[in-house]
Amino acid sequence: MERDADFLGRYRSISGKLKRRFLRKPNVAEAIGQFNALSKVLEVQECSQYAGLCCLAMARCEHTLANAPGESSALIDAAQHFLEAENIDQSTSCPNFEEHLSAAVNCYGHAVKVHLEQKQPALAASLCLRLANSLKGLNKAGEASLHYQRAAHLQYQSPLDCLHSLNQVAACKIELCDYDAALTVLTEMEYLARERMTVGLGGRPVGAFMDILGNCEISRVLLLMLLKPTPQRIRPEHAQTLERYSWESSEDTTPDCLSETMFLLLQSLVMACQSRDIEALTALQQDLWPLLSSTHIHLLHLIIKTLTNPPVLSMEET
Repeated sequence: MERDADFLGRYRSISGKLKRRFLRKPNVAEAIGQFNALSKVLEVQECSQYAGLCCLAMARCEHTLANAPGESSALIDAAQHFLEAENIDQSTSCPNFEEHLSAAVNCYGHAVKVHLEQKQPALAASLCLRLANSLKGLNKAGEASLHYQRAAHLQYQSPLDCLHSLNQVAACKIELCDYDAALTVLTEMEYLARERMTVGLGGRPVGAFMDILGNCEISRVLLLMLLKPTPQRIRPEHAQTLERYSWESSEDTTPDCLSETMFLLLQSLVMACQSRDIEALTALQQDLWPLLSSTHIHLLHLIIKTLTNPPVLSMEET
């Protein structure tokens, strides 16, 4: 309580100096320095939420001086302090209403607005990513996906950065078991990658675009095997994807972003899923694991689990 009272007293004292007086302008620069010094003391004392309040006061002062870089920097510092306070609450299982997290999200949102007003979309996108990563670390994939999506929107002129952000959106959707939404995002990624990709001899994608397209192709095939859409409900582009992996397909249908080995393994996977051959799937799992990412391995595990233990239908569904 003494520490709280001491902080409030010093905070009010500094704030009081900012009040306008007759024939005297407040010394805003001095107040910024004093708020900054107080935030450093509070940071050492592990009073993160109070340090965040001091940084917010600094941001307001910087706004008064029309110093956009200083305002953004203070807002980011405030957000980091509030996130630290939220992490402490979670690690100690302290009951709360996530007020520190809400304050951090608001600070980041305001900093993004400042950068957009200064025509700095790349910096705004980087802040969206920082916030999204923090939210994901707090097991809030739903909220994180919104900020990854906003980052992707701001990065549209930088296709590779945009695609990486969209990939994080898809990963969040998979984590939330929203497989339809993940499939939609991955399809959007494939369209964007093919529209903006760099091609080599023969028109094949090269470099990072090859890796991104290959990742999208594998993810989409696995999600389609997990969702098992009926012929009446499957989208034409997804039906076309599955047609490539039928035994009747010619070698010309092999995607340009996959190796022949991976294509044959995925083709075998599709056939095993369609015939519900659990034994073949288990054998394929051993061959696929070294070639898949952690997300792909998770999806493959879900496919095998679903086929091994199909959901029980109710009387109405039967």
